[in-house]
Amino acid sequence: MMRAPDSVRSGAHHAIRFRVLAGREPGFTLLELVIVMFIMGLIMMIALPNVTIISSARIRSEARRLAGRATFLYEKAAAEKVVYRLIFHLDRDLNGYEVARLDPFDMEPKFTPASGPATQAVLMPPGVRIRDVTVEGVGTVERGVVATHFYPGGYVDATLVHITDTGGAVYTLFLNPLTGRVSIALGDVRDAARMQQ
Repeated sequence: MMRAPDSVRSGAHHAIRFRVLAGREPGFTLLELVIVMFIMGLIMMIALPNVTIISSARIRSEARRLAGRATFLYEKAAAEKVVYRLIFHLDRDLNGYEVARLDPFDMEPKFTPASGPATQAVLMPPGVRIRDVTVEGVGTVERGVVATHFYPGGYVDATLVHITDTGGAVYTLFLNPLTGRVSIALGDVRDAARMQQ
């Protein structure tokens, strides 16, 4: 029996294989879909906790940053014998804080924007915002602008600040009026006495 040359056999094999594959409906098999869904589930299980950790780290970092700024302003007001104003902007499009300075010994005392790297305006990063600020004598403000003052005699307006993120985490900061100490607590604390314990 005579055999066909290899090139003919190879061509016939490809033609048969092409017809088999061409007859198959386009799409995925159930097994392929299950495998893809399983892999996506694994990726989500690994990635989701990391996203939460990053978000938690971001809000914690912003709380510490604000606490550091408040401590700095308390000390700077006493050292320079001036009044510093920490101005909170609580609107969605402008959520952050800035610093103004008033020298009571000027001919015409007025607040002007403070200059220097430690007093630059700060905008909250995406996903983190200042929810509300409670200042003694003013009350709780959730929208607009509110300010707390640092006085040359070593006094600051008693202030509670709540910072939140999109995940629902809340940090509470309390500025102690007599010591200037800033306390940070995880959670929505409404009572300044609880922060001082």
